[in-house]
Amino acid sequence: MARLICLAVGYLCGLFQTAYIYGKSKGIDIRQKGSGNAGTTNTLRTFGLKAGITVLFGDILKCIIACLIARFIIAPKMGPDINYLLVLYAAAGAILGHNFPFYMHFKGGKGIAATAGLIICFHWSFFIMGVIVFFGTFFTTHYVSLGSLLVYAGFMIQIIIEGQMGVFGMSQTALNEMYILAGVLAVMAYYKHRENIGRLLRGQERKTYLKKKEGK
Repeated sequence: MARLICLAVGYLCGLFQTAYIYGKSKGIDIRQKGSGNAGTTNTLRTFGLKAGITVLFGDILKCIIACLIARFIIAPKMGPDINYLLVLYAAAGAILGHNFPFYMHFKGGKGIAATAGLIICFHWSFFIMGVIVFFGTFFTTHYVSLGSLLVYAGFMIQIIIEGQMGVFGMSQTALNEMYILAGVLAVMAYYKHRENIGRLLRGQERKTYLKKKEGK
């Protein structure tokens, strides 16, 4: 029951579609612009840096709120063994709410900014990994999609390694459940980025710059 509650709480938080709301405040449906994705990157390309940062923090925050509710309100009643697991369920709900909002005909974003909220809340070592992998990749290649996908790969590797090292203080049964849930989120992220992956392989993926290049 606690798992379902965390999932539901996360989904409700994820329904706050920052990019869509920001676009509507400007009289524009962000899903009709650029890539058609209601997320940070498309907002950045459509409205500029300030809008992109606003949407980024909004999407991160909604996942953080879901994770904090799970960790400090729901998990303490269930015992320490599944604390991290319930946080992951809440984050999964937020990512699902972001990606598949029912009131937008299930057409939302790709869940990367919401995932950043999970990484920030989950464990300090994951935050360090996320920052190094994403920004290292982005500032080297300027591919947001590649950085996002590599972060998910790093998340999967790290959660298994640290889980087996006993960092989370969980039973093997709970750890296995957490690995499966993390794997589902990773598969969903790669599926949502399937077109980006195709363009990356063909060398056609669009690069993103925080500032416009000279002459453009």
